[in-house]
Parts: sequence; C-alpha cells; structure tokens
Amino acid sequence: MNIAIDLGSDRTRVFIEHQGKVLDEASVVTYDVDTQEIYAVGDAAYAMIGKTPLGIRAAHPMDSGVIAQSDMVEAMVDILLSEVCTVRVVNPRVVTAIPCQLTEVEKRAVVNAVSSFGARKVYFMETPKAAALGCGFDITSPHGIFIADIGSGTADIGVLSLGGVTAGKSVKKAGSAMDEEIVKYIRKRYNLIIGTNMAEACKKAVGCVYPTGVEETFRVKGRDAVSGLPRYVDVVSSEIMEPIKEIADNIAASIRDVLEEIPPELVGDVYTDGIILTGGLAKLQGMAQLVSAATKLKVRVHKYAPDCVIMGLGRAIGYIRYADKEISTGISPLLTAY
Repeated sequence: MNIAIDLGSDRTRVFIEHQGKVLDEASVVTYDVDTQEIYAVGDAAYAMIGKTPLGIRAAHPMDSGVIAQSDMVEAMVDILLSEVCTVRVVNPRVVTAIPCQLTEVEKRAVVNAVSSFGARKVYFMETPKAAALGCGFDITSPHGIFIADIGSGTADIGVLSLGGVTAGKSVKKAGSAMDEEIVKYIRKRYNLIIGTNMAEACKKAVGCVYPTGVEETFRVKGRDAVSGLPRYVDVVSSEIMEPIKEIADNIAASIRDVLEEIPPELVGDVYTDGIILTGGLAKLQGMAQLVSAATKLKVRVHKYAPDCVIMGLGRAIGYIRYADKEISTGISPLLTAY
C-alpha cells in the first residue's frame, strides 16, 4: 500500500491508494510543556488554541512550509495515520509535497516526520507540480503550465514542463502572516486583543485584497486592552484589506517575477492558458483579480483549490514505478527517494 501526505502549515491531508483522501485535519498539536506528552492533534487541538491552561500549549509545529518542531510533527503524523488506517500499514511508500527551494536539512526533517509511521521509501514532489497534477493537467507534456499554490504557510509558484519545474519561487509569507497582521491591526486601531483563530475567521469572512465595491461586515470579539473586559467591534472588508494587502501584493509580485524568468516558448503557452491558482488562500476575495492586474494575464481559481495538492500527490503514486525504474520508459515527476 502507498500513501500520499500533504504536510501543510494549516492542514494535514492524507491520501491512501485505492481509498482516496481519508484525512483532512488541522496541523496543530496540544502538548504538556514539561513532559512533552501529547494531549490532542488535528481539529481537536485546533479548538484548544488560546484556551489551554498553564503548562499546556497548542501550537502549529509547521511554520512557513517547513518543520519547526520535528518531534511534534512526527507524533502528529503517527497519531493521525493510526486513526485512518484500520490495519497497520507495513512499510508503505510515501509521496509528500515540499515547497520550492527547500534545503537538504529541511528535506531531511520532512523525511523523518513522514517516516515515523514506518515508511520504507519517501518520494518528494514540488508543491506546484502536485497542484497541477491535482488540477488534471498532464505535467509530463512539453506544454507550459503556470500554477501558484497559495496556502497558509507559503505561496509556491512554478512553471511546469516535461515533468519538471522550469522556473519557481516560494514566498514565505502567506495566509498565516495575514492572520498575524489582522491581530496587530485590530489591537492598534480598536485597542482590542484577539487571537489568531478569530483573525482567521475574520479573513475568511470579509478578507479582501482587491477593491470590489462590496462591503461585508464581521463581528470581531476579544479583550479590551485597557479595561481587560470582553468587547467586540464590527469591521468591514475595506479596512481588513489594509493590513493584508501588502502580503498579497508581494505574492502577486513574485508571480510576476517568475513569469519574467521563463523561456519565450513557454510564455506563449502561459499567455494562451493563463495562470491557475490553487490552495486555500486562492479563494480569498480579490486574489485572482490582483494577480491578473499584476501580470496582465487571465487568472483562474480551481474549483477545489484547497485539495489540489493532496489529490495530485494521490495521482503521483502511480509514478512510483517510474521512479523505481521498474519501467524503463516514461518521465517521472517525483524527486529522489530517501
């Protein structure tokens, strides 16, 4: 049996061969600070953020697309996989996504994390490549595909051709950085202290990065910074755009930078097909319009944007035989096995 794992900064998704996507939970671990004992993982741990007693901490062990707390990630993967596998998988082969421009040390940390379940081999696939495969594209053809996977920890941008990344870039500030900026903005403007969960809910409800002329309202609840008492304020789309626009502009500028690096022949393909956005942040209001304005190209957001990477990794399982050279012909989009 083979498994695909998408270790995202915000969500962890698992695809099992012949079963499909079997898990989609928050990449959060709640643990004892002194003993390192795990109390909860996934969505159950996410619900505890900002609500834990002294000595207990709820944290995201993944940061900006890389592993920040390796022990916690290994424990999280082991616990989550044990929940969805009714029978212990014996020495599975694992396909996992990695951001572009990852160092060897960071790759080794990913290998250790996904090997905690007893994997005999780990195969890498760059996130843009997995997203394109999840969108249904033939990534082994000589036709150029421009795709940007914009998630919580990173925005991974790549132009694909013949099973490889012709030009790519990884932006380290994306959805999570926007949440932090919203927290700072609400405190500075309203003297109201809120948590990242509330900021994320606000971003999803009324977040906007390009003027649309439509104002939506969201009630933000928190603690008054002066009196210490509970309080709320109603915010609208236009004011939430202020703290998050700079991060979105940086992502759009990076997409334009990658566009300037690709060969002229592939530019023709991209000009015809446009740019495809995937990832959870791709559905943020105005993101497609912002990228289109920066690149002067048509931009499409995939219907199932958040799941494109894990579905692509699931399809990539079929390329393992090429990577293992069991078949002498064919292009394998998988990177070196560990």
